[in-house]
Amino acid sequence: MTDTVQPGPPEVGAAAVGDGAVEVGAVGIGSVEIHQGDNLAVAARFADGSFTLIYLDPPFNTGRVQGKALETARTTSGIQSAANAETDAVADSREESAGAAASRLNPEPNKGAAVVRRGFHGREYERLRGDLRTYDDRFDDYWGFLEPRLVEAWRLLAHDGTLYVHLDYREAHYAKVLMDALFGRECFLNELIWAYDYGAKTRKRWPTKHDTILVYVKNPDAYWFDSEAVDREPYMAPGLVTAEKAARGKLPTDVWWHTIVPTTGREKTGYPTQKPEGVLRRIVQASSRQGDRVLDLFAGSGTTGAVASALGREAVLVDANPEAIAVMRARMPHATVIP
Repeated sequence: MTDTVQPGPPEVGAAAVGDGAVEVGAVGIGSVEIHQGDNLAVAARFADGSFTLIYLDPPFNTGRVQGKALETARTTSGIQSAANAETDAVADSREESAGAAASRLNPEPNKGAAVVRRGFHGREYERLRGDLRTYDDRFDDYWGFLEPRLVEAWRLLAHDGTLYVHLDYREAHYAKVLMDALFGRECFLNELIWAYDYGAKTRKRWPTKHDTILVYVKNPDAYWFDSEAVDREPYMAPGLVTAEKAARGKLPTDVWWHTIVPTTGREKTGYPTQKPEGVLRRIVQASSRQGDRVLDLFAGSGTTGAVASALGREAVLVDANPEAIAVMRARMPHATVIP
């Protein structure tokens, strides 16, 4: 429960500047590793529980298949298949270590039966996924790509760690239901809404000007969350509070109003899916400490790494796109690139 989490000391020297970029004060620059390659293969190299904070910003589902639905994800007890329900059941049974963040496969005795994959808390996960498939098979293709990467992220998350999954309005609700089944509903912490007001607006419906970030914690009783470290924001009605409170600002809620990356600001890299540093700074400040390791498996322009490093964290970034690697190298000259 959030109320029982003890906040640590505020961060020192991490300050917001006008265009959302991060400046470093008393905090030393943290290390950055950039891994080029398929994120599922790269993630398999890391040890269980290696990261306090994991941020995933997968490509949004536009209806096209993101990758093969048949993937593999390494767990604490070996390699497990994360195949679709159409795949015939495999007979291998695997030992489960205590507390392992592993996707459990429970094949039916009959060889031709569909795989029944249960969540970490014994839910009939595959039946739920099948229900969603009958409604929208485009999501099933997308989930076939995303699921094994979520399983790996959960394995890599530390005992007190937090997972942020950044999605758009098309998939957020489907993904929430399935992640509840995978991780356990009690591990769900927040639905964050990043709202922005930029770009063309339709006149045929309410314009969609927000993204959704789903937040899960590995241990609901012992996760790290430091609200005092988060940059505060102005009161909407400062006249209704004391002058002292107005000067300090208020803690953000779960709705974040923040512009997209400014088109003319020094933060802009030109990478098409770049997210603003202000959004990532808030995440890193709240859910990690100086010296903690932060992972981004869909690194893109490297915003997570730039922010985490400036705040004194150790960042690990993964992307297969050579253009993304080039942008990150230019943005973070101190980073180590690992092919």
